[in-house]
Amino acid sequence: MNTHSPRLPRDRNDGVQQNRTMQMPIFPLKNVVLFPGMLLPLHIFEMRYREMIQRCLDEHLPFGVTLIAEGREVGTPATPCEVGTAARITRVEKLEDGRMNITAVGTQRFRILELHHDHSYLTASVSHFPVVNGATQRAADLSQRVRPRVLDYVTLLSKAANVELTLEQLPEDPLKLAFLVAISLQINHHDKQRLLEAVGVPEILELENRLLSRESLLLEYMIATGEEIKRLNQGPSGYVFPN
Repeated sequence: MNTHSPRLPRDRNDGVQQNRTMQMPIFPLKNVVLFPGMLLPLHIFEMRYREMIQRCLDEHLPFGVTLIAEGREVGTPATPCEVGTAARITRVEKLEDGRMNITAVGTQRFRILELHHDHSYLTASVSHFPVVNGATQRAADLSQRVRPRVLDYVTLLSKAANVELTLEQLPEDPLKLAFLVAISLQINHHDKQRLLEAVGVPEILELENRLLSRESLLLEYMIATGEEIKRLNQGPSGYVFPN
């Protein structure tokens, strides 16, 4: 569970410049939604993605990470979701056989305008999709509602998983809080994509507030039924029935 505050982009070359369209290599992933500030380790083995990453390294380009809407990661081209996040490569380990291990960090959201198939890998014309209204009173109010729910959620998650999870001090900035919660929530990728596609900080926080409530209820149920199952399994039969 990532409990560090997201590192939001400062360098405009890390992503899509505002008020302009640019072409970007696209890396569709099946079960990953990348958020700004999130670290993403990847093992690059397919020839098309080796070519793509090498181009990004040579030309100091970001690449776009999108959740796959249809298709698979390997083999035939996949159809990506419309909204993704630009990724900047921060570490590269090149292996002898040409494969690579890389670490990238999410920088800025983008929206796909048009897909292109003129390379071995997918590219797209994209536009900047800024996260708006982070400094509004509504964002501040919602962040205060989300903050205690996050602490309760981590406590329940620790108990359900029987591991000690620690949470560093939550960021005061509503935008950083919204992305930290989005990165840390243990939810399915469809819900993660909904968070990524939310228009602004208040909308992200409002959805997170509902998701935290839902997930906390599920964790409470898991904890309660887990204790009951343990008690039933302690009987002489060893089966999940009262003895």
